[in-house]
Amino acid sequence: MASTLVAFHAHPDDESLLTGGTLARCAALGHRVVVVVATSGERGLAQETDGLGARRLVELERATSLLGVSRTVLLGYGDSGFREPAEPPPGSFCSTPVTEVAARVADILREERADVLTVYDDRGGYGHRDHLRVREVGLAAAAEARTPLVLAATVDRDALLRGVRLLQRVGVRPGGMTPEALAGAFTAGAEITHQIDVRPWVRAKRAALRAHGSQTAGGDDVRTVRLLSRLPWPLSSAVLGREWFAEVGQSAPATRLSDPFVSVTDRLGSRA
Repeated sequence: MASTLVAFHAHPDDESLLTGGTLARCAALGHRVVVVVATSGERGLAQETDGLGARRLVELERATSLLGVSRTVLLGYGDSGFREPAEPPPGSFCSTPVTEVAARVADILREERADVLTVYDDRGGYGHRDHLRVREVGLAAAAEARTPLVLAATVDRDALLRGVRLLQRVGVRPGGMTPEALAGAFTAGAEITHQIDVRPWVRAKRAALRAHGSQTAGGDDVRTVRLLSRLPWPLSSAVLGREWFAEVGQSAPATRLSDPFVSVTDRLGSRA
C-alpha cells in the first residue's frame, strides 16, 4: 500500500545529506515523497555568495528530481544564519512566529494526507537555529494536522564519531567537524529507533549531493557535501548506505526498525 512521506528541511542540501537515500528508497517503492524547505540557504557558506539563494534553489530542484521526489515546496523565509547575525534578521525563518509557519506546514500535511513527517532531532543536528526551528514548527504542524508519525532525521552519533576520528588520522576534517564539537550533536546510538538500509539508492544520493555544487567550497575545511559526494565507490556504500531516525515520543526498540512507515502500519493494524 502506497503511503506519503513529507520531509521538512531548513536549507537546500539538507534533504540530500540527511534523508536522500530514504527519499529515493520511498519513491522507488511507489510511495509519494514531498520535500518542504523553509529557506533558500542564502546565508550558507560558499565560494561565491552573490545570488547564492537563487543558485541553491536551482540545485534543490535538480537534487529532488534525482531522488524521485514528487513535489518540492519552498516556504520562502529568509535564512536565519547559523550564529551570525546575533539576532535572526526580519523575514527570516527564526524571526517568524512558530504558529504562523506551522499553520502553513499543517496545510501541506493535510493536503498531502501525510502518513509520516520528518523533522530534525532535538539538538537540531549540529545546532543550527534554523534546524531547531524546523523541529519546533514541524511538531506543532503535525499536531495540528494529526499526522500519525513524526520521525527526527538524525545521525547515529556513535557511528559518526568513529568516522570522524578515522578521517582525522588522515588529516581530513569534514565541515570542520571534530570529536569535541560533536560530543553533544545529533543522536546517541541508544536513542535511534529507525535505521534504513539505503545501499541500493546510494548512487541517487551521491548524484543529489553533487547537484548542490555551491556547497562544495567555502570555508577553511573540506565541505561535507564535497567529501561525501566524491568518496570512492566501495567507501560510499559503507558511509552513505544507512540513514537514521528517532521516532518522536517513542523509546528505541530492541531492534531498530528498517522501514520509515512501519510504525504507521503497526498502529493501523492494531486498530483493525
